[in-house]
Amino acid sequence: MSARPLVRQDSQRIGELQRVQQQDEFRRALRALLMRPLMASSHEDFPAVRRQAARLRDWFAREVGWPIDVERDGARLFKRPADLVDETRGLPDYNRRRYVLFCLACAVLERADPQITLHKLGEDIMQLAGDPALASCGFEFTLRTATERRELVSVCRTLLEQDVLQRVAGDEENFVLENGGARSDALYDVQRCMLAGILAAVRGPSTWRAEAAPIDFEDRLRSLVAEHVADSDQGRRDALRHHLARRLLDDPVIYNASLDAEHQAYFVNQRGAMAARLCEAAGLSAEQRAEGLALTDESGRLTDISMPAEGTEAHATLLVAERLARLLREAPQSAVTKDSDVVDFLRVAIDKYGRYWRKSAREPGAEVELAKITLDNLHRLQLISHANREIRPLPAIARFALGDPEVRNQMSGNRRSEKSLFDA
Repeated sequence: MSARPLVRQDSQRIGELQRVQQQDEFRRALRALLMRPLMASSHEDFPAVRRQAARLRDWFAREVGWPIDVERDGARLFKRPADLVDETRGLPDYNRRRYVLFCLACAVLERADPQITLHKLGEDIMQLAGDPALASCGFEFTLRTATERRELVSVCRTLLEQDVLQRVAGDEENFVLENGGARSDALYDVQRCMLAGILAAVRGPSTWRAEAAPIDFEDRLRSLVAEHVADSDQGRRDALRHHLARRLLDDPVIYNASLDAEHQAYFVNQRGAMAARLCEAAGLSAEQRAEGLALTDESGRLTDISMPAEGTEAHATLLVAERLARLLREAPQSAVTKDSDVVDFLRVAIDKYGRYWRKSAREPGAEVELAKITLDNLHRLQLISHANREIRPLPAIARFALGDPEVRNQMSGNRRSEKSLFDA
């Protein structure tokens, strides 16, 4: 008679453990897709994504309006940024020319055989680059110079990182050095499923007739991702919620002052509930202030730029952030400084911390490049506004301050007290 309650309790514990496990797996899959929207089946988190596919579809559709496609060969979360002209977004070291090359490479691969060589890819891109429309814009690609071959290799490596290409044999670096000779070629498998998921637009640009296509660059961007909004109060509220949720998941912080009147009114009333839902699902922490809201990841993994972090640039960024935060606290209304002030500050910092920084950062004049990198990081994190060589610290920078660091001796592994935040 006494066994039944014990069995029931065991069943309850097992059920609770299963629910916790399911929630943990869902959160891991969601976080993985936020960082890797185009995910190959070889990715370590893909099995979790596939098992949680139905729940992920419902959550993304409800909270942010992003479709998700999960197939046997991979998954694609169609992330569409709320701010289409945000200059801090994009692939590292990519300019407009390199994006053109990337698009041409995808066009070549769409028509290619299941395998392609690097040399063949370059030749086919050259043919497409000869289009009069591109020539009229001053675009030219010939593969004759090492710079052009290096650009092709950079695009190719981006496609490798996105699992659109898989290297079978060969090496890209020799292709640059040996003038693209036959002995320096590389062979790739083309992954059609991943290639098809590269474009996250609502409407493909090739669907416009030439005479009807938008002319202005920003109009083109908006047209690519224009979504249907139901003509009702609920439809408009959903559009507002999706826009704000996308910014909260994609951007470091939302400042109230950056929103128009309609979005600001919705945000002020709903930000607490929105933050709670997003934090619960993605494992984030909400920081609500009078100036706005930030969702932070204490693990530091759900970000493109970690701060604080190890390394010379990371330490310099934290030093500058702390200085600007102090400036903001002391003079909130007039906290403006110049690029040259940051350069001067880092020149002094080199004398104090340079023995822990990499050798190149201690060379004469290195503080100029270090200041550029530092300010770019802070701008991308939305901790400063940076225009016309003037820097204005933004409210979220006040959360950064330097404490008493510990430096680890790499040779012995012992720790010693020094005023630094990273390894020697």
